[in-house]
Amino acid sequence: MNILIAGDLFISDNFEGKNLIDDSIIELFEKADYRIVNQEAPITADIPGNKILKTGPHLRTSEKTTIPFLKQLKVDMVTLANNHILDYGSQGLNDTFNTLRKNKIDFVGAGKNINEATKLYTIEKDDLKIAILNFAENEWSIAEKNKPGANPLDIIDNVTQIKAAKATHDKVICIIHGGHEYYHLPSPRMVKQYRFYAENGADAIVGHHTHCIGGYEIYNDVPIIYSLANFLFTLPSKRDEWYTGLLAELKIEKDKTISFELFPINQQKETFKINQPQQQEKQQVLQQVIEFSKIISNGTVLQNYWEDFVQGSKHYLIYFSPLNAINNKYIRGLINRIGINKILLNQQYLKLILNLIRCEAHVNVAKEYVDEHLKRNK
Repeated sequence: MNILIAGDLFISDNFEGKNLIDDSIIELFEKADYRIVNQEAPITADIPGNKILKTGPHLRTSEKTTIPFLKQLKVDMVTLANNHILDYGSQGLNDTFNTLRKNKIDFVGAGKNINEATKLYTIEKDDLKIAILNFAENEWSIAEKNKPGANPLDIIDNVTQIKAAKATHDKVICIIHGGHEYYHLPSPRMVKQYRFYAENGADAIVGHHTHCIGGYEIYNDVPIIYSLANFLFTLPSKRDEWYTGLLAELKIEKDKTISFELFPINQQKETFKINQPQQQEKQQVLQQVIEFSKIISNGTVLQNYWEDFVQGSKHYLIYFSPLNAINNKYIRGLINRIGINKILLNQQYLKLILNLIRCEAHVNVAKEYVDEHLKRNK
């Protein structure tokens, strides 16, 4: 059985009815036995009152915009465990479920509560039984006991899910929405965690979310593809990497390890139409993937790249400034130029912040208390 997996899909309503998919992409999808795409936004009406409290943009799309594209590609399933699926609250998520069911498109990775969100999906073909599990890093979309949302990335819970799936299925495929945006490599933590999933029963692991392509490795005969990047994402970006993605075709046989093939895809900057690149450009992209994969295979080199990335992430320090409580960005910018942040972000203050975000006991209390405080003062 061949399963084709694509990265992030978001089509805004101003692209309704547009010709966005080249025949070269349609042909790839038609050849697959089963097709999976990450649906990066709820399919719901634009009702401002449904928006959740969060940082970052609220994404949404409509049935009449997105469903025709999914049907054009003969998409069988969408993954919903991502950081935007709850942007329009429980109503937006319910609308998404209803729309997908009405159009006979399978989904995995989200539910009306944590119990529903953690459920796997089973694909059966002849005598082959495959489990699909879908996890997302913990941002604003995560399901809880009495709250709808996405299946969270959690080492203990995820491994429990993988082991349970392995006991009743021939193969277990984990699709993970996580990583660092615009960084082509996984962090050392990601490599350690994804390998642990492979050690505990995952037969293939495929990632997306970073908006840029990444590398892969074969660990204990398990393919781990760290980032497929965008598939079709109709928002403009100044970053060139935004417009290059990968499709992963998993080739599955019952008593063999899973093999795969990667297919580069291009998204045109002006029209957002996607196509397969010409042979020379295709080889250039695949060579990039090989170079990223070489780095991943060497823990020391990967650590060095990670440390360089961290050193280039000085904006994280500013996130902890009390001045972020000021809503006016111009006033914040003026105060920052004066140098007040340098005074506020002193060693004593940063020691406190580091202890709060690093110590497990402090994190447990801080997360729940701040979450409840925001809900009370919404």
